Amino acid sequence: QVQLVESGGGLVQPGGSLRLSCAASTRPFNRFTMGWFRQTPGKEREFVAALRWSGGSTFYADSVKGRFTISKDNTKITVYLQMNSLKPEDTAVYYCAADYSLIQSSIPSHKNWDYWGQGTQVTVSS
Repeated sequence: QVQLVESGGGLVQPGGSLRLSCAASTRPFNRFTMGWFRQTPGKEREFVAALRWSGGSTFYADSVKGRFTISKDNTKITVYLQMNSLKPEDTAVYYCAADYSLIQSSIPSHKNWDYWGQGTQVTVSS
C-alpha cells in the first residue's frame, strides 16, 4: 500500500504563488507516475499535472500550462507542484495521486489512479 502525504496548501492572493509537496512511501518502478488533481464542491476531480518518474516526462492540463510546474526529488520520492500566477478559479482541494501502471492516455482520468493523498486546500482570494 502506497501512502501519500501532502503539504503546502493555504490562502494566497490572486497573482501569488504556492508550492505543494507530496511524499510517497514507496520505491518507484515500472511506469510509476505521480500527479496532482483538484476538486471543487459538486464537480468531478480534475487533472492538473503528472510526472513519469522514469525519464521525467511531464503532462499538464491546458488550464495550468505556463503557470504550474511539476517536479520531483529522486532521493525523497517526493513530487512538487509549483503554482504561479494563481487565479481565483484555481481554488480547490488539491490531491496527490500515484500509480504504477498508467499508460499516457490514461493519465488525465482520476478513475485510473490507484493511490491518493488526503487533499490540501488551496484558496486564491483577495
